[in-house]
Amino acid sequence: MTQASAGAGVASNGESAGAGDLLAFIADISQKLAVSVDLNRTLRESTRFAVEYFEAEAVSVFLLDGKSEMLECRACQGPVDVLGLRVPLGQGIVGRAVATRSAQLVRDAYADPDFHSSSDSQTGFSTRSLLCAPLLTAQGAIGAIELINKRGDRLFGEADMAALRVLAAPMALALNGARMAEELVEQNRIRRELGMARRLQRSLLPRRRRGAYPVRAINLSAREISGDFYDFFDLPDGRIGFTVGDVAGKGLDASFLMVRCASLLRWAGKDGLRPSDWLAQVNDELGEAIAPGMFVCAVAGHYDPATHEVVWANAGFPPLLRVGAEGALDSFEAEAPPLGILRRLSFPEQTCSLADASLYLFSDGVTDVRHASRAPLGVDGVAQLLQQNASLAPEPRLRALVRSLRSLEVTDDITLMLISGQVMARARHELDYGFPAQASELAGMRRALSAALARAGVDAQLRQALVLAVDEACTNIIRHGQGSPSQAMIRLRLERRGDELVFELLDQAAPVDASQLRPRDLSECRPGGLGINFIDSLMDHWAISRRADGCGNRLEMIKRLGPEGGEA
Repeated sequence: MTQASAGAGVASNGESAGAGDLLAFIADISQKLAVSVDLNRTLRESTRFAVEYFEAEAVSVFLLDGKSEMLECRACQGPVDVLGLRVPLGQGIVGRAVATRSAQLVRDAYADPDFHSSSDSQTGFSTRSLLCAPLLTAQGAIGAIELINKRGDRLFGEADMAALRVLAAPMALALNGARMAEELVEQNRIRRELGMARRLQRSLLPRRRRGAYPVRAINLSAREISGDFYDFFDLPDGRIGFTVGDVAGKGLDASFLMVRCASLLRWAGKDGLRPSDWLAQVNDELGEAIAPGMFVCAVAGHYDPATHEVVWANAGFPPLLRVGAEGALDSFEAEAPPLGILRRLSFPEQTCSLADASLYLFSDGVTDVRHASRAPLGVDGVAQLLQQNASLAPEPRLRALVRSLRSLEVTDDITLMLISGQVMARARHELDYGFPAQASELAGMRRALSAALARAGVDAQLRQALVLAVDEACTNIIRHGQGSPSQAMIRLRLERRGDELVFELLDQAAPVDASQLRPRDLSECRPGGLGINFIDSLMDHWAISRRADGCGNRLEMIKRLGPEGGEA
């Protein structure tokens, strides 16, 4: 509330100069404040100008911390240094000015119920009167400027309050601009640091292996940096070491812990330790330096491609899922707590065979992806996705899983590792490629098929014709079988049997009447519809039937090759 005596505003009270002087002063201070984007400099200039014009014994500027709802003194001039003083919003004279967004004139400080005299008792300074104005912007109050005691035992008056309100406007604009500039500089600094952390994290991930390598993995960050990591490496005895981890927490602290833990796991794993000893050693190392409340969920193990045996230890990570070629599912729960919580822990080992099966390791970001209903996918949902794609070759299987996850709402980092014992069993296939029934996916299919035909020794001219024939068949599935683009999967297999190339297309469309699929009469003058003619003229044999599982159609096309990989 405003408290003023009846004589306020008259010259005998020693109030500040007239309107002309005030306008000149405001113009001068506005020009000086406008050229500075340094927040501290702007604060210093503001207090200095206020002391000079209002002849105050002390001036302080408080800025509002929106997160804590506290006002902090960021600049002051006078006999007492109150820099850093924090006042709750709504308390004290300055807190009242900001909360009510109105200027406060207090002629007798000790008579105001909101005045706290404790600071006077501690400093020996005697507060007689106060003048306070909020610093207002379009987004609301950002703080306040407070004047204490007019020199010469005079009192602040209504004219002083009006002048301070006028002064507060350019001050608020200047301070808000300087603060935004400071925040922008800070954001750029954080962005650079996050970029460096991201590049460091990515550099720790192993390079992708081509061909029939049994371990594949992917990491998708929900933010600039990830708390997840994975690694795999070859051991001298032919086994493959692998790790997957998820650091608790977010931000740079979690990022640095991720780098430390990933490095420790690789360092200890290169010695070929048993997984139980491997995690125990890393756990003890982390326990010496990890911050309170932080921990790492991780799996470490070995896979032997010769025997298809895999052994691992799980420290608080989500369950590992083993999926057989026919969709049979086994789940292996963690049997030890996360790393970094307690030292001298034991980490029991688990094992299984991957003969004609695959093992999946995934962070909790995979189970936490959300449906439109906001329900999480969960372990059961992940298991269903794995079983639905179990018939695909490892590489297209991993891509299909990622597409399915990205079609939902991703809320956390996603890390997924696939260890396949089926690679050698499927090596006889030149290509095993799955993709959604969408025209946009055909370019990837054409590239994969062209590369597979080249590996099979097919010459360039025939290769181009075969790719076009398969593309026509896939286009017909999308256009006529599915009726419109969809997430239903099309699977393309290419196998070489001696001098024959066997193409198999499996879809999930409605049943097709094979008797109705005939080459078009070329005497008909109408565009389109020549796909079957092209297939019929190029292939030595083709036939369409229902899939064995009854869930779509199967198109088989056979092309015999000549001795040089061309037409027979």
